[in-house]
Amino acid sequence: MPSSAEIAAKYDNIILLPQTNQLLGLYSIIRDSQTRRPDFVFYADRIIRLLVEEGLNHLPVEPKTITTPTGLPYDGLDFQGKICGVSIVRAGESMEQGLRECCRSVRIGKILIQRDEETALPKLFYEKLPEDISDRYVFLLDPMLATGGSAMMAVEVLLSRNVMPERIFFLNLLAAPEGIETFQEKFPQIKIITGGIDEKLDEHKFIVPGLGDFGDRYYCI
Repeated sequence: MPSSAEIAAKYDNIILLPQTNQLLGLYSIIRDSQTRRPDFVFYADRIIRLLVEEGLNHLPVEPKTITTPTGLPYDGLDFQGKICGVSIVRAGESMEQGLRECCRSVRIGKILIQRDEETALPKLFYEKLPEDISDRYVFLLDPMLATGGSAMMAVEVLLSRNVMPERIFFLNLLAAPEGIETFQEKFPQIKIITGGIDEKLDEHKFIVPGLGDFGDRYYCI
């Protein structure tokens, strides 16, 4: 079975967090079925913060020289463009605070997509996005990329609001190879920033070995 790094290397726009001992230790905690909800939330939030920080690394910058308290110049950088977070409700909302902690006064939008019980296909129920979203870089937030159906519908909503695909960054904690392939085939210009790529989807379209239902573990259990 190919490793996460080998799967990510097949695509130009898949950014996999460095698989350090720290990161693998965090995933070992949140994957454990015995981990209590407070610990799950705490350690999932740490991973979310790492994802947001990696996303910020891919925003455009320009040179900027400032003067330090010693009176000397420092040649640094200045971020270009405004940011907006868009969460796919409900699990995606768990990632909003991590974005706020890294970006002060960041705008947040929401998209609600649920599976139609008759067709088993994703259906758009609600969207609330900033009016100027087409002028922003968008961090699309959803912890799990399984089949990719909800994420692709969310991207369609963003594109309909004139967001350029190269300005969209899809952040998730865990992805399935099937979802990555489907998503990248349809939206090759959009970067996926993920913390881990698992083995596959099972017959019920759950990521395995996975970590269970992220939303339930984060909010309920």
